[in-house]
Amino acid sequence: MDARKISLVRTTFKAVAAADDGPERLVRSFYAILFSHYPGTREFFPATMNVQRDRLLRALGHVVENFDDSELILPFLAQLGRDHRKYGVADEHYIAVGNALVTALEDFAGGEMWTEEVDLAWREAIALIVSVMMEAAHLEAGPRTWTGRVVEHKQVLRDVAVVRLQLDQPLRYGAGQYVGVSVPGRPRMWRYLSPSIPANDQGQIEFHVRRVSGGWVSPAMVGQTALGDEWLISSPLGALGVDRSTGRDQLMIGSGTGIAPLRAQVMEMAMRGNNPRVHLFVGGTYPCDLYDLETLWQIARTNPWLTVIPVSQEDTDPWWHIDPTPITPPGMHQRLTGKLGEVVAEFGAWADRDIQIVGSPALVQTVKYRLQAKGTPLANIRHDPLA
Repeated sequence: MDARKISLVRTTFKAVAAADDGPERLVRSFYAILFSHYPGTREFFPATMNVQRDRLLRALGHVVENFDDSELILPFLAQLGRDHRKYGVADEHYIAVGNALVTALEDFAGGEMWTEEVDLAWREAIALIVSVMMEAAHLEAGPRTWTGRVVEHKQVLRDVAVVRLQLDQPLRYGAGQYVGVSVPGRPRMWRYLSPSIPANDQGQIEFHVRRVSGGWVSPAMVGQTALGDEWLISSPLGALGVDRSTGRDQLMIGSGTGIAPLRAQVMEMAMRGNNPRVHLFVGGTYPCDLYDLETLWQIARTNPWLTVIPVSQEDTDPWWHIDPTPITPPGMHQRLTGKLGEVVAEFGAWADRDIQIVGSPALVQTVKYRLQAKGTPLANIRHDPLA
């Protein structure tokens, strides 16, 4: 697309965003048109559409804002296309979505704003989005989904569970990637989780799940999962992992269950003979939130390239945590107290490291800000999409 057409698309979208309740009204109109004109598409979506509406808005806003950055947008759209395979989406469904979106935008803008030139610009933009997504979906090999049977469910904190599953066939993923997960009782309500162990030929997989207050899915995963339950797993996504081509040592920073993809990476590294140095900061609000330190310490004991540094904001556990198990194993790096971003930055800029950050969007942004303020090159910092 040329600069003129990109400008028209952005101007139209910004006008929608500036209107009172504009984005929400646009998305509601889009889904009403889609389901009315193409009723077969309704089966791809969950009964409650709140999360789906938010995701569409974020994705569309991200694409419109970065349309002129092909190195960013093309991989983003390709990943969306691969991810949509789990729904069973076919080419005609992409076309239906594109037509519905143009109709919703025209209805919303109307009048003098929606000119023939604007219409053509949006149709070209949507054609590009659809073609990249469809091509990526067509190129993806393997099944749309895997079925995993729950073989162990262990609640390690009152709001955190470790769930182990046996897949119907092995799933190849890179340590650090994430997958879509759908559980019984919450059909079509997909959530993204990072496996906490490397891929293996036995088809075993493990997830660490934190219950989100008011969430639709995570409370069921943590509190209602039973042995024998069957979860659906989608193709792996994301690009976190150790890039050995840089030759740099690693800084890994994880908070809460965000430790899972970093844990999988150091486990995979422990199976190799030659590794870069890794400093792994594990954070939480309370000492008990560092629930997996024993595993990480066992890896560090036999792998001198790995240093694990536990960090908690509070010195003591909350009153409701009664597990007497020591949080910091004997001989491990002394647990530090403070906010994770501040503690990591106190060690310096880590400018010679490849850096991965995993946790809540607020945690990721805070740690990035602290490191940048210390002089860390932004190009050295990686994390999964915050949305």
